[in-house]
Amino acid sequence: MIVDIAWYKNGIRQEATSDPSDLVALAKLNGGFVWMGLAEPSESEFDSISQEFNLHPLAIEDAVIAQQRPKLEHYENLHFLVVKTVFFNSQTNQISTGELMIFIGECFVLIVRHGEGSPLVNVRKDLEQKPEFLSKGPFAVVHGVMDKVIDEYSRIAAALETAVGQVEQKVFSGQGKSHSEQIYFLKREVIEYWHAIEPLTVPMQRLVAESSQILAADLLPFFRDLNDHLLRACSYGTSLDSLLTTVMHVDLAHIQMQQNIDVRRISAWVALASGPTMVAGIYGMNFKHMPELQWKYGYAFVVSSLVVLTGYLYMRFKRAKWL
Repeated sequence: MIVDIAWYKNGIRQEATSDPSDLVALAKLNGGFVWMGLAEPSESEFDSISQEFNLHPLAIEDAVIAQQRPKLEHYENLHFLVVKTVFFNSQTNQISTGELMIFIGECFVLIVRHGEGSPLVNVRKDLEQKPEFLSKGPFAVVHGVMDKVIDEYSRIAAALETAVGQVEQKVFSGQGKSHSEQIYFLKREVIEYWHAIEPLTVPMQRLVAESSQILAADLLPFFRDLNDHLLRACSYGTSLDSLLTTVMHVDLAHIQMQQNIDVRRISAWVALASGPTMVAGIYGMNFKHMPELQWKYGYAFVVSSLVVLTGYLYMRFKRAKWL
């Protein structure tokens, strides 16, 4: 599905036909570039578009199949960039991903979106408010799109950090409950987030390193800034994963400590019951001749001895905090 298509000259959107081939012809003849956005196009729909823009067959295959890692490819008169988009549901703490396939030619930029992710409508509106920047060509659009995507990375990192802080607070709340399942699922989402954004660092570094051949000189500082933001977002993912691993270990240690406390408490109560049980077992035997059976104070002596022994054990266990 075509989301939007327009011809830009000197950074200003021109009133013209919406036919891709006509717009490309106008851009080649009069200058400027064509910016076209597609959302999950069908194979037949994309075939007709690819013919208009004369796209490379390998790039077409990647754009139709999707499920690609972030990468940067150079073909004759064409650059192909794959970027992962990330979406975070704060209600369920779940990460979902999508993809942007960006084709950059001399007089066009074609963006194909697959799956969920940040809508690019606002990017177009924002850039159209900056004709001076947009006049720098197709890579100005690439910068605007990637700036939006990487900003979303940072926003999601902050949301994940909040979620990690909440589960960390629960672990140290002293309630004695296990939160290992919640920690595990949150750790899985953090790993998915990191796997989505970390591979983009290599294409970004290549883009900056090969800037003299690809980018206009005045665009280089903007892409360097993007690269810094991306590396910061990746470091967030690594730190959160490490923190969740530590929290998981602490949670397991708390459970083990609680189990040890329970075992000690049970052992203490068993020890308290062992004295009376032993004495009762001895005097419950059916022997005719036993000491103290005929003694007038035998019962009182035995009962008081059991009380003293049990009280002494209780006091010792209490001081040792076993009870």
